[in-house]
Amino acid sequence: MATLAEWFVSGEHHRETIEDRSLAQFHLGQSTGYLMHPCFLSEDQLLADCTTIRQRRSGPGGQHRNKVETAIRLEHRPSGLTAQASERRSQAENLKEALFRLRLELALNLRSNEPVATAEEVSTLWMSRVRTGRMAVNPGHADFPALLAEALDVLQRVDWDHKQAAERLRISPSQLLKLIKLEPRAWLLLNTRRQERGLHPLA
Repeated sequence: MATLAEWFVSGEHHRETIEDRSLAQFHLGQSTGYLMHPCFLSEDQLLADCTTIRQRRSGPGGQHRNKVETAIRLEHRPSGLTAQASERRSQAENLKEALFRLRLELALNLRSNEPVATAEEVSTLWMSRVRTGRMAVNPGHADFPALLAEALDVLQRVDWDHKQAAERLRISPSQLLKLIKLEPRAWLLLNTRRQERGLHPLA
């Protein structure tokens, strides 16, 4: 699994590009030293970091099926992660779906090792979703990958202790686990990391 620290060290130019982006301060609240996870980037900003490959849809569908390049494949250059979509009829719809899938891949595979000084430093996006210790989000919503990335980053910082992570994120432990369970691969990741540290798996 790659880390954001490795990503930024690997290319000084990319470091400058990310740090100059105005969305960082909005999403990161009071924190000024914490590097923004790429899931928080706008659509245009994320696409600027990607190679977009337009392909013809494969499979049955009539003589006109393969004459239009509606399938989309995205290659995220800094991390090497990819995502694609071809099930929609229009290129714009497939691009939107591929972007969502790429954000999920980034959320699952890129971790930020940047320290957070206090429990107060959670993103504005996160706090907009928290109400009296409860997190409200649909796994199909565009915000879901960024919220998942933030939760996994905090879990890593506290050595995958879900109770400590929940306290930092200002939600209950059960609400944090409910969020992670919305993405089966994230749930598997959490329990794998816990087992590696001798912690009991969560049910």
